[in-house]
Amino acid sequence: MSKTKLALDVVTDLRNLAGSIETLVFALESNQTESAASVEKKEAKENKEPKKSAQPQKAKLPTLEDVRAKLAALSQDGKQVQVKELITSFGAKKLSDIPAEKYPELLEEAGKL
Repeated sequence: MSKTKLALDVVTDLRNLAGSIETLVFALESNQTESAASVEKKEAKENKEPKKSAQPQKAKLPTLEDVRAKLAALSQDGKQVQVKELITSFGAKKLSDIPAEKYPELLEEAGKL
């Protein structure tokens, strides 16, 4: 195997690792948010006053973490180029540049890869 090929393999592995670490960080952040929510519920029960939501319930949109996990899995399956093309097809340079309203459509397109 040539040195250039080995170097390109290392670059690909590093990109996959970076994506996996980013997914892990978002999962950990999400877990902390869930823990804070459970503490709020516990406090509400202790006060015997249910908390009222300021916003009406909407259809739940996928989160950035959901989309990132799906795209990271595709990248790890060797579809890094297709994932990058998918992101740029939404007019963005990176995933976080895509508006949250587009996440369902993005996940649908990712499912076709």
